[in-house]
Amino acid sequence: MTADPPRVVIADDQALVRTGFAMILGADGIEVVAEAADGAEAIDAVRRTRPDVVLMDVRMPGVDGLEATRRILADHPDPPRIIILTTFDLDRYVYAALSAGASGFLLKDVTADRLVSAVRMVRTGDALLAPSVTRRLVERFAGRDEETTLHRDLSTLTPRELDILRLIARGLSNTELAARLHISETTVKTHVTRMLSKLGLRDRTQAIIAAYETGLIVPGSGTPPE
Repeated sequence: MTADPPRVVIADDQALVRTGFAMILGADGIEVVAEAADGAEAIDAVRRTRPDVVLMDVRMPGVDGLEATRRILADHPDPPRIIILTTFDLDRYVYAALSAGASGFLLKDVTADRLVSAVRMVRTGDALLAPSVTRRLVERFAGRDEETTLHRDLSTLTPRELDILRLIARGLSNTELAARLHISETTVKTHVTRMLSKLGLRDRTQAIIAAYETGLIVPGSGTPPE
């Protein structure tokens, strides 16, 4: 049985962007349940419509996309997945939004196919970012803003879960993790799920950030500290 298509809220202060994205998604059968011109409208739209995914411009007047992301994720027990929209791929606001729990980001010049696949991908619970892109963001911005820094206690993790976290931060897929650790992919998935749960993280994107912010991986080196 085919799952229902994602329900989406588009938040951007440019009407042309909202209209263009809505047309692209609608043509693929994805329902846009609301549009918002700023963060306050986005927060209200999410409360009213309970979407699966929010496309959130990071820079908007009044309540910006970062603050709106924080409020939406804090206000809802089962919040929507949030994709940050930006003009720049190495933006400290994007990094802060990922730290706050956003599932990934897209540049505003994204292709139609990429936009559709991104919405469907995060709806299923996958992180949108390639690990290499996440690492570039983290290595540039980690630790610069105390307010957005993740404070996680890694002492709850088993040695195996720590190994998993280190390797995720280096960009390894589940298949590569299984080969490196000589275990099955099913076992890898179990370890990843437990590790994320213990640290209160939503996905692998946040796991990569946590590995750097806690010092498990040193920014600039890609390797654990001595």
